Amino acid sequence: MFHARWQTVLELLYPPACVVCRAPVASDFGLCGDCLRETPFLSGALCAQCGVPLPGEAEEGDQCDDCLTLARPWGRGVAVLSYEKYGRKLVLQLKHGDRTDLARPAGRWMARAIAPLCTDEALCVPVPLNRWRLFRRRYNQAALLAQATARERGLAFCVDALERKRPTASQDHRSREERFANLRDAITANPARREALQGRQVILFDDVMTSGATLAASAEAALEAGAIRVDVAVLARVCVDPFTTPYGAD
Repeated sequence: MFHARWQTVLELLYPPACVVCRAPVASDFGLCGDCLRETPFLSGALCAQCGVPLPGEAEEGDQCDDCLTLARPWGRGVAVLSYEKYGRKLVLQLKHGDRTDLARPAGRWMARAIAPLCTDEALCVPVPLNRWRLFRRRYNQAALLAQATARERGLAFCVDALERKRPTASQDHRSREERFANLRDAITANPARREALQGRQVILFDDVMTSGATLAASAEAALEAGAIRVDVAVLARVCVDPFTTPYGAD
């Protein structure tokens, strides 16, 4: 009884608000109608390996041209949003705007998205940040997403399973080949966590995927450490040609 009354007091003092614009909503960590319409959730025919929309009517397991060409080192992949409009806004607020609270609703969305590909023994692992970048930013947005998703689905989570051996320059404004070269030999399994990866299905998390270079380097490191399967989950997928647009990330 006391708990219910206290919850009512909190709701009166801090009514639920849209996570984007702070307009009133029915429940915590939701989107108002206007923001929901502007948030590009991915649906329909999607690539089974990277989550990008496919033209026409695709069958389960179909892949996009990039995934057929690049031979991704991971198995399946999902994405929640297209990296445009409010999808891009949400990622940038989480990544650079100190909006760590966005990880909670994003984790709920990602938990639904990974349902078809995860087992009860899956280990949620974020792509790592270099320690100096982590020090400047104060948090790894991929780790926040992985942790929130793991909590929603009751999965294991390991924040430091992977690490960056060396700092890497920004991926922005680089060609596809330059992005992969930039990440070559940059990511490895944390020696203290190799046992946690061995014999496990690993789900790698990141905030946004463009070329897939960071996810590929992370997947290779997890497989080298003994993971039996690696799948990937991202909050947002760049769905236009990433090398002719003014923005990009991975």
